[in-house]
Amino acid sequence: MAEIVESKIIAGIKFARLQVWADDRGRFLETFRKEWFPERSWEIVQTNCSHSKANVLRGLHYHHRQVDYWFVPCGMIRVALVDLRRSSPSRGASQTVEIGDDNPMGIFIPVGVAHGFVALTDATLTYLVDNYYDGSDEHGVAWNDPALGVDWGVSAPILSPRDRQNPLLKDIPADRLPH
Repeated sequence: MAEIVESKIIAGIKFARLQVWADDRGRFLETFRKEWFPERSWEIVQTNCSHSKANVLRGLHYHHRQVDYWFVPCGMIRVALVDLRRSSPSRGASQTVEIGDDNPMGIFIPVGVAHGFVALTDATLTYLVDNYYDGSDEHGVAWNDPALGVDWGVSAPILSPRDRQNPLLKDIPADRLPH
């Protein structure tokens, strides 16, 4: 069974510290249970899988209508989280955490928290979401915005054209930020 721990930095973020059973054949772990997050009435409607080469950075992205749950079955990533919710007690707070082979953990990311990662090794990320993909709910903020204070541990990551064009937080109209 997982140990569920709330972030001490960002309200609503939860970490699932997963129990691993390993032997000479390999390892087994339970990666998700809906009951681990009882405060949220949600249904997983889509799961996604992202494969990234080392030094690829994806993000920062945020949604108005979608919760994410992340797990890395292979490799290591540094996850960055930034609270963009206007009504949150932890608004503006940022946090990084490394997850994957050396730290098997799931991360529950609520609506309005910007999220992204840099692959520290070749890595695979799986994520469960409670809404189908909707391009109108895909938003971004610059990964290297100094106002966010994210310590990525990299200076020249590999970025997609979309992520290279994400605006600074100060350039996002207030009505486009989450509540």
